[in-house]
Amino acid sequence: MAGVRITKVDWQHSENGAAHHTQDYPCPELVVRRGQLFSLTLDLNRALDSEEALIFTVETGPHASEALHTKAIFQTAELEIGDTWTAAKEEQTENTITVSLSSPSNAVIGRYLLSARAASRRKHSDRKLGQFILLFNPWCPEDDVFLDSEEERQEYVLNDSGIIFRGVEKHIRAQGWNYGQFEEDILNICLSILDRSPSHQDDPATDVSHRHDPVYVTRIISAMVNSNNDRGVVQGQWQGKYGGGTNPLNWRGSVAILQKWFKGKYKPVKYGQCWVFAGVMCTVLRCLGIATRVVSNFNSAHDTDGNLSVDKYVDSYGRTLEDLTEDSMWNFHVWNESWFARQDLGSSYDGWQVLDATPQEESEGTFQCGPASVTAIREGDVHLAHDGPFVFAEVNADYITWLWHEDKRRERVYSDTKKIGRCISTKAVGSDSRVDITGLYKYPEGSRKERQVYGKALKKLLSVEAWGRRRRIRRASVRGIWRDDLLEPVTKPSITGKFKVLEPPVLGQDLKLALCLTNLTTRAQRVRVNVSGATILYTRKPVAEILRESHTMKLGPLEEKRIPVTISYSQYKEDLTEDKKILLAAMCLVSKGEKLLVEKDITLEDFITIKVLGPAVVGVTVAVEVLVINPLSESVKDCVLMVEGSGLLQGQLSVEVPSLKPQERALIQFNITPSKSGPRQLQVDLVSSQFPDIKGFVIIHVATAK
Repeated sequence: MAGVRITKVDWQHSENGAAHHTQDYPCPELVVRRGQLFSLTLDLNRALDSEEALIFTVETGPHASEALHTKAIFQTAELEIGDTWTAAKEEQTENTITVSLSSPSNAVIGRYLLSARAASRRKHSDRKLGQFILLFNPWCPEDDVFLDSEEERQEYVLNDSGIIFRGVEKHIRAQGWNYGQFEEDILNICLSILDRSPSHQDDPATDVSHRHDPVYVTRIISAMVNSNNDRGVVQGQWQGKYGGGTNPLNWRGSVAILQKWFKGKYKPVKYGQCWVFAGVMCTVLRCLGIATRVVSNFNSAHDTDGNLSVDKYVDSYGRTLEDLTEDSMWNFHVWNESWFARQDLGSSYDGWQVLDATPQEESEGTFQCGPASVTAIREGDVHLAHDGPFVFAEVNADYITWLWHEDKRRERVYSDTKKIGRCISTKAVGSDSRVDITGLYKYPEGSRKERQVYGKALKKLLSVEAWGRRRRIRRASVRGIWRDDLLEPVTKPSITGKFKVLEPPVLGQDLKLALCLTNLTTRAQRVRVNVSGATILYTRKPVAEILRESHTMKLGPLEEKRIPVTISYSQYKEDLTEDKKILLAAMCLVSKGEKLLVEKDITLEDFITIKVLGPAVVGVTVAVEVLVINPLSESVKDCVLMVEGSGLLQGQLSVEVPSLKPQERALIQFNITPSKSGPRQLQVDLVSSQFPDIKGFVIIHVATAK
């Protein structure tokens, strides 16, 4: 009898895609998830005998081997889903057989080659059936990335758009972001990011064998999304100079960035800041099948010397002395959390893990951060892998201000141990609202438990086990701030103060505030107040001074007084950055040598309104109307609307805006033709050389055509 040969293979794309939640990937190969059955139908040159079996081989990566679990050989038998690859006959007609294949729930992810032959006495070479892609599987209870909520899987794995929160603690703003993990070529690009990593270049076979582990894969991605060390995807730039690249605020999503990196032969894409790195990493990890969300931390510490405090040096006007201040507190910082088990740490640290692709500090010689267990951060277990001390400081460092005198003495000024790590935020599941997840990272600020955890973290950092690290940190800590008294708060001054905004701060308008000071004692006090103002980047790095003034006042017993503070548009317009941020500081010098520093971060507001004029249906053109306002007291021209949205239009759309007189409003219309149903995010930015970008987005619910 002639040997059995496979003449044709049907990958059952639509059936497997629906079962594996992979039907939205547009690539030619079948995409499936590990630990779950998928079916193939094979045409044969003759029927299989009941005794005959098919032998399959799967291989991934270069130098595939069974020893490294990057190759498996298995034959059709009774179906068992377990820790090995298996195959079973489902049904058989005369010359056609349908088989079910299943991978182990801890299989290496990536692109596989599938081959098959019939087991018979006559030796036939394997027939290459083609390639398929295997992803992590949050739907599979045995997979380390399993997430036990369908609503959360829809949000954190399948949602291709989202919201990133930016701004300042008292004025948090939502920005739309197009993750686009199902767009053309994106899955291929995400796999190539793994192949471009130094670990793969150095030892490809071993690197691929580690790709079963989400801890390994996410750490590699956190290093590869930034371009430091490795020609990764995005090059960071925080100095406000974006020549030869794109201003980070002009990106509306990850797709254009990833495609540009890939088409440019892996040349880093210019430029990114924290929300760009986090948006791109969210795309990559969702694409590979790991539940991931974007998290924003307001008043985020960057602790360069590793002593769990942010030490800020100021002059008598409260202005930051940059040459002395190594640590910083960013208005906000954005990172990612991914959901998976920590086989390396133990089950109590399973769940959300912090990952940060923004290149801030090196970890094991590379700019990477995480995965750090959120539970470990909350409990002060900073000795656990990976990068616990840095993440702990970001959300829970003490903020310590030092007044630097001209004679080079320093004096500790009353400041707030509760200032760092505020309003830690992420997008809600299934809606656009903001969820505050601060309680996942730390106990309530100022509570006894929170102080205990802070002390525990400091002790672990200085423990005998970490003596080598301790010496290194001490050397790096230029001013040697390593005393127990830092855990003790400085005496509160006998006055309090705060800046109050009298009118909403609007781009193009004068700013009107008041500094309110209150005497807490029953005796009169004289206060000298030095006020300064500067335009800043969101990292709180000063750009230009725009205000400096001094006042002396007498406060009666328990009296409150106000000092008006006005900053005209002409004072700030030349020096305002794209971040639209201003920092006010008041150093209050009270009799008896007491000192109080009052600070206020201001973000200028702007407006854009988007309306869809009619029902949105797949394949049907619909008009969109955008209301734009010139925020300035001067005419502007050469404005454009930049429009983007996965499933709503191909690529980006540029729409010209007519010249606008001072404060003039205009209605601009354009058309979109949705290609995918469901909730879709449309982003519209008003771009001008005369003022920073004004951003807006709207969620459009697209119906399927009847």
